[in-house]
Formats: sequence, structure tokens, C-alpha cells
Amino acid sequence: MHMTTEEKLKHFSEVSMETAKEEAQKVITEYRASLEAEMEQHKREKQATSENQFKVETENAAREINKALSAEQLHIKRKLSRKQQELRELLFAEVQEQLRDFTKSAEYPGWMEEKIKKAVQLAGEDEIQISLSPEDAWLVPELEKRTGLTPLLSENSFLGGIRAVIPKKNILIDYTLLSSFQNEKESFNFDGGLRHE
Repeated sequence: MHMTTEEKLKHFSEVSMETAKEEAQKVITEYRASLEAEMEQHKREKQATSENQFKVETENAAREINKALSAEQLHIKRKLSRKQQELRELLFAEVQEQLRDFTKSAEYPGWMEEKIKKAVQLAGEDEIQISLSPEDAWLVPELEKRTGLTPLLSENSFLGGIRAVIPKKNILIDYTLLSSFQNEKESFNFDGGLRHE
């Protein structure tokens, strides 16, 4: 059966239209797929950027918090240190007061006698010079009577106790309350009190 020209044109037109539609559909599908792929890529990049930004901001926030904590800890340490220093000074002011009380007590002359005898024992046969703190001048006659030695009076106060010198050996024996007080003050810390305790 032969087709007329008109039928051929119609058939060609239909086939062309069908082919054009398929081509257009194919182009649209490929374009859509390309757009979707670009969209996915864009989403991934955005997500990565967002996650990275979040990470950076989190790290910055953590750094700021750590800086604030460090500053606060330093502030607390300084306050604690100042308070400990105040308490230390109060404690040793009280200790100094108790030492003064001791030098006025009935036990003090006996304690002084014991220190002088100990120094004499260390000197052996050598000459020894005993010095008292100026505020202990009242004890000179009593100690002379108890030990047979005449103590000298120092120009400088050392709270109490004695200083003894063995000139021949160039030895200084220090049984002063001031030295004991200063040693204890230097040794003292709030974690464990005095070192020898």
C-alpha cells in the first residue's frame, strides 16, 4: 500500500515530533540529573562548611571558657595566698606574744640556766662569753648565782634566750628566741604546719 505525500509528511512529522520529544525528554532528564548532582554537591559543601564553622566556633568557645576559668583560678589563688599571708602574720604575732609571756614566766630563769650550762658544756675547757638580750638585764644577778658566770648584755634585742661565743674556736652558739621564731616562721606552711611536725 502506497502512502500519499500528505500521509508521508504527516508520518514524518509524527516521527520527528516523537524523536524531538524523546530528545527533549533525554536532555531534560540529563539536565535534571546534573542539577540534582550539583545540588547534592552544594549541600555536601554547605554541610562541610557548616560543620567546620561549628567546630571552629566550638573550639573558640572552649578556648574562651578555659581562659575565663584560668583567670578565675588565678584570682582565687591570689586571694587565698593573701588570706594565708594575713593568717600567718596573725599566728606569728600571737606566737611572739606567747614568747614575751614566757620570758616573764617563773620557768624562764630555769630555762636560761639550762641553755647556759649546755653552751658551757660545748665549750669544754675553752673560754665562753654569754650574752643576754637587753630586756633580760633583770636576770643577770640570778643567772650569775645559778651558773657562776656573768652574762653580758647585747646591744641588740633577740627577744630572749642566749648567745654564746667561744672566741678560741670562733664558734657562735645561738639559743635565742628570735632565731627560733624566725626559723619556725620560715618553715611554716599551711599544708602541713611546721616542717618538723
